[in-house]
Amino acid sequence: SWDAQILNCSEDASLRSQGWFQRLDPRFHQFVLYRHCRYFPMLLNHPEKCAGGEVHLLMVVKSVIEQHDRREAVRKTWGKERAVEGRKITTLFLLGSPASGKDAKNLQKLIEYEDRLYGDILQWDFMDTFFNLTLKEVNFLKWFDLYCPGVRFVFKGDDDVFVNTNNLLDLIDFRVEARREADTMVGDTILKAIPIRNRQSKYYIPRELYDKPYPPYVGGGGFLMSSQLARRLFVASEDVELYPIDDVFLGMCLEKLRLAPETHPGFRTFGITKHKVSPMNSEPCFFKQLILVHKLGAEELLRMWSVVHREDLVCAKKTSIH
Repeated sequence: SWDAQILNCSEDASLRSQGWFQRLDPRFHQFVLYRHCRYFPMLLNHPEKCAGGEVHLLMVVKSVIEQHDRREAVRKTWGKERAVEGRKITTLFLLGSPASGKDAKNLQKLIEYEDRLYGDILQWDFMDTFFNLTLKEVNFLKWFDLYCPGVRFVFKGDDDVFVNTNNLLDLIDFRVEARREADTMVGDTILKAIPIRNRQSKYYIPRELYDKPYPPYVGGGGFLMSSQLARRLFVASEDVELYPIDDVFLGMCLEKLRLAPETHPGFRTFGITKHKVSPMNSEPCFFKQLILVHKLGAEELLRMWSVVHREDLVCAKKTSIH
């Protein structure tokens, strides 16, 4: 069972006297002082989600408490639990706890009520902040390793993406038939990226924290991986220092395994086109041939899902998504 029962992790005070720490941008102090704290108690847990026979595809969605409408939209569309030709699809949302001061008690009550309705939320006792996204990554990998022996593939994504589940299943079939299942990590791969040094950027990383180019990594809007790789990533992750950007952290774990993610044109984690008004951004046939598009609001997602799945939608060509 989940063994991180109590929250008893204190800061590593020895860092405060080190020169590099004193030069470090204060925004990163908290992250670095508590970086050794990895596994947290669970507030909501559903070990039964992986029990009882094989799950072909586990859809794992990163979300935050306030984004209730996005979770609802995902449950009604690509995250809807069902069996497709006998293959079981199961969905889970990953959450932290509400940041203190944000009416935390009421928010917690709301999320517990939502979980009583749907039974699909995993929640850990760390605050849901940008820097803590990596905690979601490592706590999920540990959870998966512990509870999910019968899962075959994992899709991991954000709550503001459109996923064409049928195309995702086609991609899985292709990997299995081609005997390329074991090391599967497929998405919108980013190569030769370097840390952003602009202090105004959400992704700013000071040189004191990391001073090399990034390993290849998959854009965090969403990616597909095999369960074998998820287990190997868990083992590798235990020896990789936590990093503030979760996608890059996974790339570091892959590098440790001497693997690189594969890129796939069906994953568009930066949207479809740069121009917001492009017809491509609302063209159902375009969505029909992709696997993932980032990013859509809850209403856009519901609308595009219903249009893409209309019986009378005729598209000129069926493109291969392998």
